Amino acid sequence: MGIIESMRLDNKSIFVTGGARGIGKSVATAFCEAGANVAIVDMDIETAKTTAAWLNETTGADCIAIQADVTNPEQVDAMIAAVLAKYGKLDAAFCNAGICMNIPAEEMTFEQWKKVIDINLTGVFLTAQAAGKVMLKQGYGSIINTASMSAHIVNVPQPQCSYNASKAGVIQLTKSLAIEWAKRGVRVNCISPGYIGTDLTLSSESLKPLIEKWNAMAPMGRLGKPEELQSICVYLAGDTSSFTTGSDFVVDGAFTCF
Repeated sequence: MGIIESMRLDNKSIFVTGGARGIGKSVATAFCEAGANVAIVDMDIETAKTTAAWLNETTGADCIAIQADVTNPEQVDAMIAAVLAKYGKLDAAFCNAGICMNIPAEEMTFEQWKKVIDINLTGVFLTAQAAGKVMLKQGYGSIINTASMSAHIVNVPQPQCSYNASKAGVIQLTKSLAIEWAKRGVRVNCISPGYIGTDLTLSSESLKPLIEKWNAMAPMGRLGKPEELQSICVYLAGDTSSFTTGSDFVVDGAFTCF
């Protein structure tokens, strides 16, 4: 078998949180194109259903949509149960759901801080933990968490201390889980995207001034594209990455190099 064939994900089952749009949708598309069946997990169930139906039609994959709040342990458990009821196994998980709030630290309320930490860090823990329990019983599986280049640098000019702290936590959580589960067949890695031009980002009038500043600072002079994260995630979800665990893959156009 050649390297291209060995990187396919035929008959693998994967869930993607935050999968209805943006990075999640783009990576879910790549998983499906590589042969996997994907559960699109999102709070916005109508958009998730639309995405799942589109993937079914365009890729031939067997996709479902599941509504779940990643900060709620009971809903996460129900999501896992739905995935297993549909596919009978869980080969990989993309724990991707996240939010950002640009609020000066001295003005941030406890509720605002907690919301970002709950979704970005606790949500990753809960979904990775739930996936891990299944995979440990199976004796195999791959978990991919979404961190950020914001775990490595302090972004400017926007104030986002809660986001930066949460994403730094994701990287250390990833490494910790990787060490705990390394001898038990479960691999855990994370990706750290730079600024990515999703449809939502590019259509936001309030973000246009920031995008201009980000592009002026970026070595490549532009935002990344969601599809530029696809190949690393397909690699991590598949068998060719069998010796890769505990790693953080920075995909940022060299933004964090200075």
